[in-house]
Amino acid sequence: MENKDSSKISRGDLLKGIVKKGGLMMLGGLPWAAYVEENKEEEFVLRPPGAVDEKKFVESCIKCGICVEECPYDTLKLAKPGDDALTGTPFFTPRDIPCYMCTDIPCVEACPTDSLLKDLVSDDNNDKYDINKAEMGVAVIDRKNCLAYWGIRCDACYRACPLLDEAIVLNFERNKRTGKHAMMKPEVNADICTGCGMCEHACITEKASIFVLPREKALGKVNDDYIKGWDEEDESRLDSNNIYIDKNQVEKSTLDYLNDTGSLLNDE
Repeated sequence: MENKDSSKISRGDLLKGIVKKGGLMMLGGLPWAAYVEENKEEEFVLRPPGAVDEKKFVESCIKCGICVEECPYDTLKLAKPGDDALTGTPFFTPRDIPCYMCTDIPCVEACPTDSLLKDLVSDDNNDKYDINKAEMGVAVIDRKNCLAYWGIRCDACYRACPLLDEAIVLNFERNKRTGKHAMMKPEVNADICTGCGMCEHACITEKASIFVLPREKALGKVNDDYIKGWDEEDESRLDSNNIYIDKNQVEKSTLDYLNDTGSLLNDE
């Protein structure tokens, strides 16, 4: 068999190379087009501790990657095209690597912009860091697939939580199915949960049955018309919001109010 000289390029190979390179040049603009298209805030991405709201974050983040370099656990990643986050911005996936709640919060300390604010992860006097103030997200439990809600003993998420008996607590209930064993059902306190994701990382089900979502997506919001009458601080909003209260209606007893059909019969 005759050996071919690898240094020589046939005319056919040359033409193929030209066509191939020309196609790549045409496709070269697609990643940039995708980048421009995705240059907006993402709804379900989890940001580092101290991050401002998503809209401000994508506007102020300069995509320098310093926070990613400073993370000692490789939790933070810089988003690439195709990731759920805006390309070049930091995010983390708790199922892979959660936030390990560094007390010195190096990612925030290193941020050269206002994307990560010290004030959001500091104590009330703003003179030292308090990682427990972080609001990266909030854990949500899928009760249909959580083994503890099946009656199988599992407290992996509870044990993994850095705020034990605060962010996640166990509620003991009688197992009505067996009538013998207690069920230990985890419950998340959204007011305390930082969204670190250690619970999601520790969950033993194939797909995590407890997972972290951004707080604005995981939690509802009550409009200002509703007041917690048992909460003095919340009740003080009555005056500030100019909420109308029918004093005559308040003076009626609950039974009189329920039996009052006049308004129902009045068509006007």
